[in-house]
Amino acid sequence: MLCAFSTSFRRRSLFPLSRLLSLRLFAAAAMASSHPKDESYLQKAIPKRIQLFEAIKSQQQLAQLKLVPSEPIKITLPNGTVKEGKKWVSSPMDIAKEISKSLASNALISSVNGVLWDMTRPLEGDCELKIFTFDSDEGRDTFWHSSAHILGQSLESIYGCKLCIGPCTTRGEGFYYDAFYGDLGLNDDHFKEVEAGALKAVAEKQPFERIEVTREQALEMFSDNNFKVEIIRDLPADKTITVYRCGPLVDLCRGPHIPNTSFVKAFACLKASSAYWRGNKDRESLQRVYGISYPDQKRLKEYIRQLEEAKKYDHRLLGIKQELFFCHPLSPGSWFFLPHGTRVYNKLMEFIRNQYWERGYQEVKSPNMYNMNLWETSGHAANYRDNMFLLEIEKQEFGLKPMNCPGHCLMFQHRVRSYRELPLRLADFGVLHRNEASGALTGLTRVRRFQQDDAHIFCRESQIKDEVRGVLEFINYAYNVFGFTYELKLSTRPEKYLGDLATWEKAEAALTEALNESGKPWQIDEGDGAFYGPKIDISVSDALNRKFQCATLQLDFQLPERFKLEYSAEDEAKREKPVMIHRAILGSVERMFAILLEHYKGKWPFWLSPRQAIVCSVSEKSQPYAQKIRDQIHQAGYHVDIDSTDRTIQKKIREAQVAQYNYILVVGEEETKTGEVNVRPRDNQGQHFAMSIEKLLQHFKDETAAFH
Repeated sequence: MLCAFSTSFRRRSLFPLSRLLSLRLFAAAAMASSHPKDESYLQKAIPKRIQLFEAIKSQQQLAQLKLVPSEPIKITLPNGTVKEGKKWVSSPMDIAKEISKSLASNALISSVNGVLWDMTRPLEGDCELKIFTFDSDEGRDTFWHSSAHILGQSLESIYGCKLCIGPCTTRGEGFYYDAFYGDLGLNDDHFKEVEAGALKAVAEKQPFERIEVTREQALEMFSDNNFKVEIIRDLPADKTITVYRCGPLVDLCRGPHIPNTSFVKAFACLKASSAYWRGNKDRESLQRVYGISYPDQKRLKEYIRQLEEAKKYDHRLLGIKQELFFCHPLSPGSWFFLPHGTRVYNKLMEFIRNQYWERGYQEVKSPNMYNMNLWETSGHAANYRDNMFLLEIEKQEFGLKPMNCPGHCLMFQHRVRSYRELPLRLADFGVLHRNEASGALTGLTRVRRFQQDDAHIFCRESQIKDEVRGVLEFINYAYNVFGFTYELKLSTRPEKYLGDLATWEKAEAALTEALNESGKPWQIDEGDGAFYGPKIDISVSDALNRKFQCATLQLDFQLPERFKLEYSAEDEAKREKPVMIHRAILGSVERMFAILLEHYKGKWPFWLSPRQAIVCSVSEKSQPYAQKIRDQIHQAGYHVDIDSTDRTIQKKIREAQVAQYNYILVVGEEETKTGEVNVRPRDNQGQHFAMSIEKLLQHFKDETAAFH
């Protein structure tokens, strides 16, 4: 069920907004009264937070006024235009208003010297300013993050829950809020009252206000919420702690946020599910409410339409219908691939393997299980232990591998390496296991057992650019074959990083050059690189305009250091450390299988299809000839079946069309005499023509070679 606080996409409403709001609030109040909530918590916590917030805000505003007089500052825009402003007075919103009324009414967030900045936050000196609307990633993410606060405000006021975290989703599509409700389990029936609360917040045009607090102030402000207290205590000692307020909601948050709640013109609750606090199954059970929002109803309606469209092509439904795969409760998160599903799975790996041969990769096989000493060396034992399957063997602890990289480091390390061997490209389709929480398992897209087209490139610093360029070309080739569009982002050095600054700068420069030479547009994501190296994030868009993260390309300075990897340089007495590049094109084969099944809406292209052709005989007389044709096509290496039942030819053709065979080959007495087949292509229904078996096989060969 999908609910929006404006019901226009479900039924036409003739009520004015004020009347609609009154009706929704009345209905919400009636439903909320049936759910007991901790009124004492709300009556104590909310006024206290607001009082502390306002007191600290007043102090900080006075302090800012006393700091310095309003000195003139220069604000440089992306086109080089310089605007005049006043230090601690002028805000990005003031500049937006100077540029145009339209920009000011659509501006959601800004960037000041590369740092995201609230539109109403005063500027602190000369700066470079960028302003973002909903049409940018920065604008959308901020819009949805602020919408999560609107959702949290509604949830807290209605149910008296203890809010935990409320980010925009990692898929870049909406937001959610986790909260602790005690014994209450939320479902679709609760959405109307939640959306009524959200509508109320939007109608009030609540500004998002920001303050900085000390650790002690934060602990006092959120002392009634043990989840927030835990977050605060885990923050680094030197971390600046910020708190935001919109209406009655005062929330621990790093921000930034949109100017006020009225920018959110369309809002929908999508679903509710269970979650564990901090993803730990041994901790408190939470409720997660997902939502989506837009600056206008038109975009929300389109999103809802796409969701409904996507439901029809859910890979879990198509997989059962086409007899591709299934999951059994005796092995949750580990899928059974049936013969037809295995055909697709193997074809995907064959596609990558053929490219490995062309691109100089060497395929290897590595163990599935390692002593935990390996994971101690790699650092995964400290950071990834909870996501591993562990077992004891002869009183020693072992773990099933969740990734291949440490094993590949052992391969590099097992003998002396020379600079002449580099770049060394090791590829591995090994089975991986990750102990995902049962509540997080989602079809083939979130599993416990999977395979990746995983590869690691060991190279010299001087080879980084060429290797990255080669991987980007590989990604472009593969995604063009699949019919994907994709976006590239360079994530640079984070605040905390491993290695020396010069190495990072050289690596980032090499990635930048490779991206520029790729000819593809790309964006920069300052400070979002991994601590062990910069990376390029690749997100693909499918036929339903949904975004997925599949391919990865990451530079790693850490693992070669941790495993003490080295090779002999031109001077054999000199040892140098290699740079390690992690890369995958498909990513998880299971996940790519699911994405492609939905992307093609169940209609596999011929080269990848598990049902490429079926031979249908018109009568029993033509059955021997039909079998002969089937055998010839099978011997040529194609997936072909035969319908030898006694059904009418019309029924045979209809069944084959429903089963999504790419080609239906009808044979009767006429075809038996001429040695031909009557060809009916799936994608040109109504069209059929006679063709010799030799020409048909050549056509199949051409289709396969062209990835059609």
